[in-house]
Amino acid sequence: MKITLSQLIITLVFTGISLASNTHAQTVLNRTVNITAESKTLNLILKNLEKDAEVKFIYSKDLIKVDQKISIAAVEEKLGSVLDKLFKLNGIAYEAINDRIVLSTPASFPATLSIGKLEVEVNSDKISLKGTVTEDNGEPLIGVSVKIKGTAIGTSTDEKGQFTLNAPDGNGILVFTYIGYISKEEPINNRTEIKVILITDSQSLSEVVVVGYGTQKKATLTGAVSQVKGSEIAQSPSTNVTNSLAGRLSGLVVVTPSSEPGADGSRLRIRGSNTLNNNDPLVVVDGIPGRSLERIDPTTIESISVLKDASAAIYGAQAANGVILVTTKRGKVGKPTISASFNQGFGAPTRLPQMADAPTYATMINEIAYYKDPAGYKPVYTNDQIQKFADGSDPWNFPNTNWFDEVLKPWSGQNYGNLSISGGSESVRYLVSMSSKGQSGFYYNSGTKYNQYDFRTNLDGKINKNISLAFDIAGRNEDRNFPTRSAGSIFRMVMRGKPTMTAYWPDGTPGPDIEYGDNPVVVSTKATGYDHDKRYVLNSNMRLNVIVPWVKGLSLTGNASFDKNFRFQKTWQTPWYLYSLNGFDANNQPILQKSKRGFESPALNQYMEDRQNILLNGLVNYETTFLTNHSVTFLAGAEKITGRGDNFSGYRRNFNSALLDQMFAGSTDEFMSNNGSAFTQARLNYFGRVNYDFKQKYLAEFVWRYQGSYIFPENNRFGFFPGVSVGYKISEEEFWKNRLSKAVNSLKIRASWGQTGNDQIDEWQYLATYSLGGIRAQNYNPSLPFITNGGIENPALYQTVTPNRDVTWEVANQANIGFDAEFLNNNLTVTADYFNNKRSQILWWRNASVPSSTGLTLPRENIGKVGNKGFDFSVNYNKQANNLTYSFGFNGGYSKNEILFWDETPGNPDYQQSTGRPMNSGVYYNAIGIFKDQAAVNNYPHLSNAQPGDVIFEDYNKDGKIDDFDRVRIDKNNDPTFTGGINMNLRFKGFDLAALVQGATGGIQYISTESGEIGNYMSSFSDNRWTPENPNATGPRTFNRGNEYWVGQGNTFWLKKTDYVRLKNIELGFNLPKKMISRLSLQNLRVYVNAYNLFTYSPDMKDFDPEMGSGSGQGYPLQKIINGGLSVNF
Repeated sequence: MKITLSQLIITLVFTGISLASNTHAQTVLNRTVNITAESKTLNLILKNLEKDAEVKFIYSKDLIKVDQKISIAAVEEKLGSVLDKLFKLNGIAYEAINDRIVLSTPASFPATLSIGKLEVEVNSDKISLKGTVTEDNGEPLIGVSVKIKGTAIGTSTDEKGQFTLNAPDGNGILVFTYIGYISKEEPINNRTEIKVILITDSQSLSEVVVVGYGTQKKATLTGAVSQVKGSEIAQSPSTNVTNSLAGRLSGLVVVTPSSEPGADGSRLRIRGSNTLNNNDPLVVVDGIPGRSLERIDPTTIESISVLKDASAAIYGAQAANGVILVTTKRGKVGKPTISASFNQGFGAPTRLPQMADAPTYATMINEIAYYKDPAGYKPVYTNDQIQKFADGSDPWNFPNTNWFDEVLKPWSGQNYGNLSISGGSESVRYLVSMSSKGQSGFYYNSGTKYNQYDFRTNLDGKINKNISLAFDIAGRNEDRNFPTRSAGSIFRMVMRGKPTMTAYWPDGTPGPDIEYGDNPVVVSTKATGYDHDKRYVLNSNMRLNVIVPWVKGLSLTGNASFDKNFRFQKTWQTPWYLYSLNGFDANNQPILQKSKRGFESPALNQYMEDRQNILLNGLVNYETTFLTNHSVTFLAGAEKITGRGDNFSGYRRNFNSALLDQMFAGSTDEFMSNNGSAFTQARLNYFGRVNYDFKQKYLAEFVWRYQGSYIFPENNRFGFFPGVSVGYKISEEEFWKNRLSKAVNSLKIRASWGQTGNDQIDEWQYLATYSLGGIRAQNYNPSLPFITNGGIENPALYQTVTPNRDVTWEVANQANIGFDAEFLNNNLTVTADYFNNKRSQILWWRNASVPSSTGLTLPRENIGKVGNKGFDFSVNYNKQANNLTYSFGFNGGYSKNEILFWDETPGNPDYQQSTGRPMNSGVYYNAIGIFKDQAAVNNYPHLSNAQPGDVIFEDYNKDGKIDDFDRVRIDKNNDPTFTGGINMNLRFKGFDLAALVQGATGGIQYISTESGEIGNYMSSFSDNRWTPENPNATGPRTFNRGNEYWVGQGNTFWLKKTDYVRLKNIELGFNLPKKMISRLSLQNLRVYVNAYNLFTYSPDMKDFDPEMGSGSGQGYPLQKIINGGLSVNF
């Protein structure tokens, strides 16, 4: 860093006394260093001391001749002593200002008399300043650099975020800078007290990016990596972290199919889907792979990084689908900070289908009767009965039921609370956090509830200058309660609930069942028993880091982790009772007939699971600089991961009492059963990374992993997975600096290629596996073999899988090219990447080309191939003007896959084959309209029994008939091809506003409801259906479930685009003034209100939420949340 002669003079004259008394500066000078230099330049020696002592030297190259060569040797000496030796004979003076050391020369100062005169002149207008620097949430910032612009006068904030400073006059400008935050300039304007708020800078955060087994500076990063701050994730009131990632990371596809409490996780895809098998990315939490992301307390997350290209190759055969790296917060040096927060929220479904009311439904049932037999038509409902449905004059016989209103509450509640303490010294740093969250379901008298309690303790200690130790432990208790009927079953009955049936009789008694004994107003409650699922998770890891003092830049790291997971699930099913109307008595009072549903007597099923994983690894890190401008870093490591687990289940029925839900009380009859299993796992890994840069201009990286997995046979157990990337920071060229740097401040071009693997497949496919035959129990199957021995039935072994002794992992070849650019004084950043991925050796069956008539049960083979191309990008702009700070961001990603090879059925026409089209695409008849009348039916090819009002299928192959050869494979599936987000942050004085708009395009959903005599219709259909009186309707005639060909056979009429845009998150907060809260001994108090999924626009998908996993409505709906809370710091 260059400074002028005047800056040096002002620094020493006006801050010399105050800085000399700075205790932190003295601590810096007492740090122990090692240096050995034989005829080395002073510049190189200072750089080495900066790394060793973690300081920054500030000087003017006009005054300090850093190219002079010096020899010095010091072992375990204090920095101050080394500086005395280094500078005493070279005429250099120094002053320590916190972690910065200002260098000067005696010759650069005026005579004593001149200095005295200058002091007198300046002191006449001298101003004593004091102030406070906080984050946007009101938390004090420690160690912020505060300088007077154009001078070297400066200081830094203390543990309370406070500073004092002597300014030459009242007309200067203060410059506030802090790593990870946007710098701010504040005019003094003759004030003596100044309050400043700094906001986090996504660009500055990215100056250090978390990558596999370490971190890298963004300036030298050559891979495609996206990163988001934990504070942004915490803005979302969702109780599941995966849901909060949508729209925040370029290239990460997030689809949330359900918001059922305890089962509300999102489906994550990095750059879309790439395989016919498991597409889940690898999750690594604090360096430990395989941990869960969903249930981490968001307030403890520091950052989340996504490795999208060859940078993931360091994780080998588990990284083909990309890697998500989660880093949790750690303690910082300073006094203890106690933080507490609490919020209360209310959720409601984002979208529910409007269903036909009873009069409309009754009319449609009459239409079904007419279409079945026009000549002999007899209406099911008379006009008088339809009128009674409409006017509600006879609710006992002619109800008009909205089943969604009867089953679901308008709002459900959720809450969250957190308490944490963090701080530490140079020797020990700590963070301790505890939190709880609770969430209830949408059902009235809900049997659905989720509660979670967790804690985290992250400790860092320095044994001495070269040895440090870290210990982390985190625990979680998850308590899930569900009805004994699944959400899919409950909502199936809600969708099928006829409005002409009653949910509750007028006296409040439950009505009859819809089918299978199910009335959703009953089976969604605890009246049928309970399904209680308790899980306990313990994650621990210890890290030892040793700096090798006699080899500069060499360090050794050892990691050990132990994870334990317990699960206890208990499903207690009891009979329930429903009531049917059985006429009226002599006084015209209704007679309700009570009937038992479910089991005749209670039944109990219990399941227990115990899992554990142990990881041990050792790392060697080495970094060096040679020939002044060449830098190399090297990482090598070995890792062993082992896991084991076992489970046990038991079942009994015919309990004598619904009050005694213990296994011993059940009957020991032929339905009693028990089961159990165990497993072991192991992986052995060797990995490494080499980085090189020249002047941070020419960049290169090579990563590798040699991995062995227990999943594969010995001949295919180990594989080598390399990755290489290069970068060229063209903006470091002199011609760019001289001519283009004002327009484009920075530009880096990147390219990478890597090969990763996917071992997320079924285990033991190389072995012939066997199962036990049938026994007379809960799931008795008489087709399975069993043997008898003295009248006792014992299960027999039978082969279930034909082995593939050459099975191996999928191979992913990933190519990427991209750039990073900065504009407008580095306030605008743009990152863009194009990728081309090819997946081979995908496991799939040859059943298409081998007829089932052969009787062969074939194993899966490594035969499939899939290609996936696309791009992703992010654009961010940050600006600060006086009290207003704002930032805007836009990110997105596009990907489209196609099957390059799989086993096609011989004889199928090209337009029906999967090859060349996206995975999981369907084959459909192309719907081209509605037959308006009989003449239209007669004039176009159709299937037999076609009627006016039916859907017209295109005669695709123009052969004059409609058959299977007119079905066409479409070019879409359920996955969106483009996802993105627009974020905005505004901060003005004590107010802050954050918003995220998120959306997706390119996906489809097939709408299929069980409607007709069996169940109700959605209003979107009933209101737009064809009738003889409305021949120009946009929809077909009334159908009876799947009896009509255009309902039972897949066609594009029922395909809906799932394109949408939604206000994913919005938060408004206010930090109460310090004067108001200082009486309460509080550092900060912030109140806020936020919302999640508040508004959704999807032009084609109007009945269901566009992310919902089922087009039949048979699933728990997504929710929108309105939430309010407060956070306080002590």
